[in-house]
Amino acid sequence: MPELPEVESLATFLRERAVGHAFVRADITAISALKTYDPPVSAMVGLLIDDVQRHGKFLDISAQGVHLVIHLARAGWLRWKEEQNTGLVRPGKGPIALRTVLDDGSGFDLTEAGTQKKLAVYVVRDVNEVPGIARLGPDPFTLSLEDFSDILKRQGRVQLKGVLRSQSVIAGIGNAYSDEILHVAKMSPFKPASNLSEDELKTLYEAMRETLQDAVNRSAGLAVQDLKSEKKSGLRVHGRKGEKCPICGDIVREVSFADSSLQYCATCQTGGKPLADRRLSKLLK
Repeated sequence: MPELPEVESLATFLRERAVGHAFVRADITAISALKTYDPPVSAMVGLLIDDVQRHGKFLDISAQGVHLVIHLARAGWLRWKEEQNTGLVRPGKGPIALRTVLDDGSGFDLTEAGTQKKLAVYVVRDVNEVPGIARLGPDPFTLSLEDFSDILKRQGRVQLKGVLRSQSVIAGIGNAYSDEILHVAKMSPFKPASNLSEDELKTLYEAMRETLQDAVNRSAGLAVQDLKSEKKSGLRVHGRKGEKCPICGDIVREVSFADSSLQYCATCQTGGKPLADRRLSKLLK
């Protein structure tokens, strides 16, 4: 799933290429992806794009008071083309959910792989009309250490992994970067949020900001098609079960859940103790 660094890079990419150009086509080809009906997608046609922003994991393309808001979910992606195909896409056929064409002939397709169709497209006059944006927590880059401390204290005994990836608590961090942040901070994903000392709190805060900023910096200037591979190559533990930890050389381990998994290094994060299945594990301190 694209998270804060990838969506930030997509926003930067589109600001450089799309701002100042008008939509001449905007065709929804997967009705399940469209979550709003007023204004219709056709309302974007003829409007000049004036900005592209990120809200958590949401991409916001604004054009003269109307916003095309995109959430790529787990398997969605944006594919930019300098010369967009202007042919009609048959609804329900293939991975394309939305096709846009701009006035210079460029444009992008939104695509989604797999059978679980969760990619979401909204056309709204106010971004807060999008439920997921309205309930977003603060952005990690706007949080002070004091604010971060208050957030963790309010979460009580909720595990750090869950706190970091809860969009209503802190916006933009998902499964991958929560694993990375906790590995950098050398903390168990099951550690209760309110059990951090002042030093641990500062360590986690710095790990969060540095990990995300490093990922943003690495993807700066890359073409859209290279962002996924850059993300994967930069991950130290997430998605690397069975590989060696780059810090200590121990084997990266995994805890599986119903629809996701987390990866961690026992030596770096849990005092050498492997974590059992979440349903059987005790919280590690």
